[in-house]
Amino acid sequence: MAGFAKSKAELDSLGASVVAASVDAIDKAREVGAEVGFPVAHGVTRDIAEEIGAWWDPNRNIVQPSEFIVDGQGKVLSSTYSSGPIGRVEPADAIKLMRLYESRKAKK
Repeated sequence: MAGFAKSKAELDSLGASVVAASVDAIDKAREVGAEVGFPVAHGVTRDIAEEIGAWWDPNRNIVQPSEFIVDGQGKVLSSTYSSGPIGRVEPADAIKLMRLYESRKAKK
């Protein structure tokens, strides 16, 4: 999440918003949100993880990374799921993908 916070200016230039979700309690989510500068939802459960198709780690009771790029109309343009601690989308890659979608839209 820190990488997305560092890329805030570039994300803002694209009109992008970042929102995160965590298994953490509300106090910890607020603390992290204050550190990164974007909203962090709290209390993700196994049911919520299953609803979005994410992998739940029953040994640690956490949801593994699940990342989505959603357009202004709520359409999921890209989704990435991890089954372990690696596999997160890097901010630079998300920005490249958003620029690609913008360039395609401009050509229409």
